[in-house]
Amino acid sequence: MTDGPDSAVVIVGAGQAGCQAAVSLRERGHRGTITLIGDEGVLPYQRPPLTKAYLQGDIGFGDLVFRPETYYAEHDITLVLDDAAVSVDRAARCVVLRSGRAVGYENLVLATGSRPRPIPGAHTIRTIADADSARPEGRVVAIGAGFIGLEYAAVASEAGCDVTVIEAQPRALSRVLSSETAEHVVQVHRRRGVKFLFNATVSEVRPGEVVLADGTVLPADLVVAGIGVVPNAELAAEAGLTVDDGIVVDPWLRTSDPAIFAVGDCARFHHGARQIRLECVQNAVDQASAVAAVITGSAEPYAQVPWFWSDQYAMKVQIAGVTDGHDNVVVTGDPTTGAFSVFCFAGDKLLGVESVNKPVDHVLARRLIAANCPIRPEMVAVPGFDLRTAA
Repeated sequence: MTDGPDSAVVIVGAGQAGCQAAVSLRERGHRGTITLIGDEGVLPYQRPPLTKAYLQGDIGFGDLVFRPETYYAEHDITLVLDDAAVSVDRAARCVVLRSGRAVGYENLVLATGSRPRPIPGAHTIRTIADADSARPEGRVVAIGAGFIGLEYAAVASEAGCDVTVIEAQPRALSRVLSSETAEHVVQVHRRRGVKFLFNATVSEVRPGEVVLADGTVLPADLVVAGIGVVPNAELAAEAGLTVDDGIVVDPWLRTSDPAIFAVGDCARFHHGARQIRLECVQNAVDQASAVAAVITGSAEPYAQVPWFWSDQYAMKVQIAGVTDGHDNVVVTGDPTTGAFSVFCFAGDKLLGVESVNKPVDHVLARRLIAANCPIRPEMVAVPGFDLRTAA
């Protein structure tokens, strides 16, 4: 292993995490070679707007690009955008590309991301090409009431489409939001005419229709699936690295090979007493920055507070912390006004705060969680409680 400002670094994956790793390395004064390897044949770009502003036609591809091509040349970052990595030779310390070319490394960063779980006959949205092929029209069926499905449903509804959301669980957003916040989101959609079918599973997607397991047939001009993702961990597994629902890393984001790091959607990392894998921009950016710091000499473990967001219609949902496993909630503000926050606790421990159209609460919650501020349910339940007084 050769960390340090002169090591040759190869980054596999040219999405948010991979691009940020390259940028952060140069910002921290890294002098060694940096090679950024992608597989889409285009400059690294943002993915979250694909289900929002890009799909609506408000922005074009040029607005999504992180940096112009000249940036990479000026900062001596070698782009390989149309020759995918197919294997890692750990003994020879090189990445083998589809063309057969081998790129040597002293440090390797795996930022391979994730891919949507497919449903035959349905569109998924992960790449610019996916979004271009899934412009909403006519009768739209979204399979999955997670953030991707609901963001797509919002865009389709605003485009005048007839929209139905199918969800196998009893409620929407069951993996990521409290029932209180999720129900508010669903009601916002219903007021826009979106229909929901819960406890419903898809048997088959056929041309022009979706068939449910109970035999119900829904007409559909376009079907989009948002039923979760699979981490792209095959490259790591084939190289003999430890993989368990993602590439397992230590607190410094190193894999079981200390010369190799993993960041972003593909990484399973330490969060408190457990290991988790997150699919969000903040995690990708912060982990990439942390790895750049480790490679250039920092000994600090990764310990950022996760945060997420989703834009649907004029509604902004923001989450600070990881709220799964909560057993108690306290609501502040008034959901009927469309602006409120839900504090999620496990016992007396604050796990996270979900805010709807309350950006100040979100920012303060991130600070307080990072500082391990002892906020208890009875404190929040006091009428007139204001996070600013606890900050």
